[in-house]
Amino acid sequence: MRYLPLSDTDRSEMLARIGVNHVDELFADVPKNLLLKEPVDLPRRKGELDVERILSRMSAKNIPASSVPFFVGAGAYKHYVPATVDHLIQRSEFLTSYTPYQPEIAQGTLQYLFEFQTQVAALTGMEVANASMYDGSTGTGEAVLMAHRVTKRRKAVLSGGLHPHYADVVRTLSEMSSDDVVTMAPDVGASEDILSQIDDSVSCVVVQSPDVFGNVRDLKPIADKAHQHGALLIAVFTEVVSLGLLKSPGSQGADIVVGEGQSIGNALNFGGPYVGLFATQSRFLRQMPGRLCGETVDADGNRGFVLTLSTREQHIRRDKATSNICTNSGLCSLAFTIHMTLLGEAGLSRLARINHANAVKLADQLASVKGVEVLNATFFNEFTVKLSKPAADVVERLAEKGVLAGVPVSRLLPGAGHDNLLLVASTEVNTDDDRAALVAALNEVL
Repeated sequence: MRYLPLSDTDRSEMLARIGVNHVDELFADVPKNLLLKEPVDLPRRKGELDVERILSRMSAKNIPASSVPFFVGAGAYKHYVPATVDHLIQRSEFLTSYTPYQPEIAQGTLQYLFEFQTQVAALTGMEVANASMYDGSTGTGEAVLMAHRVTKRRKAVLSGGLHPHYADVVRTLSEMSSDDVVTMAPDVGASEDILSQIDDSVSCVVVQSPDVFGNVRDLKPIADKAHQHGALLIAVFTEVVSLGLLKSPGSQGADIVVGEGQSIGNALNFGGPYVGLFATQSRFLRQMPGRLCGETVDADGNRGFVLTLSTREQHIRRDKATSNICTNSGLCSLAFTIHMTLLGEAGLSRLARINHANAVKLADQLASVKGVEVLNATFFNEFTVKLSKPAADVVERLAEKGVLAGVPVSRLLPGAGHDNLLLVASTEVNTDDDRAALVAALNEVL
């Protein structure tokens, strides 16, 4: 509150008007363990030049992903983004960071969103896609809420292979609406009996493939069991490039497909902004969050684009809105569409095969290191290894040697007893020298 030019009397009047006694009551829904006990340890005030110097010193402690061998994944992946993408997203016909509030005037924006929808539907094997979601995690939460609306049930089953951050978002949204969530135990070996959790009370089953541990999952048996009980299968992915090689979720019976599109067209960007992909069957169209762009002709018969459906309360009656989070991550979806267009179907398939081949090479090399065990039977470009020492400590030691080795599972699942597990990702950017550096550093540290 220190930045607001308000007196104590002003604050008291504002709090009284909304019916609370203290500002802390506004955060009552935030779990107590997530609230800071004291202010962040930063200088209270500095001049602009001083702030720039302080932040520059802080940023210098980071190791940029492009400067060292890099094997970090776990939901955000380093891929090569062609320079053409950055050039084209700045063209005035397309450039916007947000949504078209006068949509039919913004024909360039509507056209690329229409192309984006078409690409996402083709990638996922679904009939319709929106444009678009904030990211994969919030998109997953929206998919669960949509399944509840479709089935008129309020219980979701989350696979133990779902990314913990995605599961956290689902649980947070569900807690606010008093919905039931069954979260299965972390499933490193993809051996969970998720079929036993599906009955007539279940709204949806949420399964990720490749899962957070890298395992490729067969969705067909899960879809069949879900449909027998009137439930929906929500298929999740964090690595969209995998759809260039694996069977599409739609072809395996998924009802809703949702995931992260960052890998195509969007750099790591310190964790965002990213772009959520969301697709479903046409019969569920009016329960889908987000916007839908359509193709039409104008009065003269010329091809044009329109905002066909918008499910947000600022566009339609509040009681008809399916979501207040739905939006389009305009600039990120534009970058996705341009990169996807440059790749084409053959290019995406080739990119996916290179990713898988690089990961196989790395897995074979790591398996030869004493103190390293590769746990996956199947994977795309990311897999889990078991180390002879705590993974978090090993990652720190390797960082000191100029290698960013991956993500300790204990960082995603603290206290779950997976201290020695490490997630390792290898994309098209990794070279033979990068892999050799990781292997040599591991041999030394272990």
